[in-house]
Amino acid sequence: MLVLQSKTLALPRIVHGFFGRRGGVSEGIFASLNCGPGSGDDRAKVIENRRRAMEMFGNGAKLLTLYQIHSAKAVSVTAPWEIGEAPEADTMVTNLPGLALGILTADCAPVLLADSEAGVIGAAHAGWKGALGGVVESAIAAMEKLGAARGRITAAIGPCISQANYEVDDKFHAAFTNPDPGAEQFFVPSERAGHYRFDLEAFVAMRLDSAGVANIERLSTCTYARTGDFYSFRRATHEGENDYGREVSAIMLRK
Repeated sequence: MLVLQSKTLALPRIVHGFFGRRGGVSEGIFASLNCGPGSGDDRAKVIENRRRAMEMFGNGAKLLTLYQIHSAKAVSVTAPWEIGEAPEADTMVTNLPGLALGILTADCAPVLLADSEAGVIGAAHAGWKGALGGVVESAIAAMEKLGAARGRITAAIGPCISQANYEVDDKFHAAFTNPDPGAEQFFVPSERAGHYRFDLEAFVAMRLDSAGVANIERLSTCTYARTGDFYSFRRATHEGENDYGREVSAIMLRK
């Protein structure tokens, strides 16, 4: 099983992991640790994969994932839910131990956050729409409502598509640079006219920094480039596949 961890989140009471696609039971295009119930994979295999991922979190850990909609909507988790009953949102926070907040990705950036002193954690799904729309800021605000202080929050940005593999068009570029010309720093010209390459990870890191998070780690791991290690929506599209798996990134307070 491939699990990446952040030095930033090596904190008291905090357990976390950015899981890759190895070590599960799914087959074919979903091989092998597909944790996304929204995929066309066999539900029983997805459930088993999620169980395997939770083994490192300890007995009784409950993995929760959202119905992600590329928004800035945040939810505060007060009780677990079952697959199929997840709220529509893209970030969640809690101060309850034993609940693993999980983000499902396949190129978007998973962001895990913690204020260990306050005993508050958060997890955010930062695709370009969510990042531009304020999902990072929503996560921090929701954590503050539970007693966190943004000056104490530490964050890690997990595996996502790298700038080298993220080609976008003029319309995408304008969505960032028209409201904020300073966003030009996150783009470089592509080989194709009217196209650019976008640095999602750097943009998310900037939003975290601007929101007052002082301790930020970027894992700088590309989902598109590492075929055997991570799922990638864009790679699956380029290869003509009709679906794709999702890796999970999760954070939990120990009891």
